[in-house]
Amino acid sequence: MLDGSGYPLGLVGGEMLLEARVIAVADVVEAMASHRPYRAALGVDCALEEISKGSGVLYDRDVVEACLRLFA
Repeated sequence: MLDGSGYPLGLVGGEMLLEARVIAVADVVEAMASHRPYRAALGVDCALEEISKGSGVLYDRDVVEACLRLFA
């Protein structure tokens, strides 16, 4: 996560590779929008709302904005 939580080395923000920040956002969207054996898909709208709420805190703001533009 952008704030260093959950990241093995405690890297924050710009210390993380851009590719890692992109994958973090893509992973959340894919995981929430897809069906899982233990729960039904939550949907793309729910996933986009999640990354929007976490923008700048949990997820890179620029990556979130790019993702939202792609889905718009």
